[in-house]
Amino acid sequence: MKKSLALLTTFFCITIAAPAFAHFQMIYTPESALDKGKEIPLKLVFTHPFEAGHTMDMGIPEEFYVVRKEKKKDLKDTLKPITWKSLTNSGKAFESSYKLRGMGDNVFVLVPAPYYEAEEDIYIQQITKMVVNTGGFPTDWDAELGLPAEIVALDKPYALWTGNVFRGVVMGGGKPVPYAEIEVEYLNHNPNLDKNAFDAAAAAEAPQDSFVTMGIKANADGEFSFGLPKSGWWGFCALGAGAQDKHDGKELSQDAVIWVQVRDMK
Repeated sequence: MKKSLALLTTFFCITIAAPAFAHFQMIYTPESALDKGKEIPLKLVFTHPFEAGHTMDMGIPEEFYVVRKEKKKDLKDTLKPITWKSLTNSGKAFESSYKLRGMGDNVFVLVPAPYYEAEEDIYIQQITKMVVNTGGFPTDWDAELGLPAEIVALDKPYALWTGNVFRGVVMGGGKPVPYAEIEVEYLNHNPNLDKNAFDAAAAAEAPQDSFVTMGIKANADGEFSFGLPKSGWWGFCALGAGAQDKHDGKELSQDAVIWVQVRDMK
């Protein structure tokens, strides 16, 4: 009996101590700053980017579109289902492509179907933005799109050197979210677009689990800043920024995500 109790206590302690790495909805393309327009690939994956860990099954997105020069173009019909391989499993995801034309910003927006996280008995909906620029001509990168949950950039998400600071404002229902909780993760394993999989090799090694998913908070005006120590893609997720907190009778975390790309100065 004492042995069983000891084993149960040990299991409980391990469970409590186990790190809960962050879910991140991705809209991925290799390059966010292009000299001229061309057709670009787009991969929509719900995963754990630093560890290239468990990839969740995505449902059919509610919306997928691009905003360019204040005009919205629906892209939902361009989505094709794929299977994305992480280092631990495979999950349902989507892919598309888009022909960039002219100069300016292209703000890709994904409103995914709420995902049921059984371990927490809640739904998660991460409304995600990613910006691709052509020709260096800025247009829409800082536009507030009126999403239920949104991070509005204060720095161009595609024009960041290593060591720069990225700033943003967390918005919910068109209003800043004071002291919003924000998770930050680095895309640590290169996505192989031909294989629909993460490469096994990692770009960085976390010295401790708190460096995998980094936590920061916005100020009273919903503003935040984060220094970017390494080139590549970085994701920012503002937890529960949206006003909707229920889905199918269960708790909903309506989050806002934005991805930014960082480059080394050579």
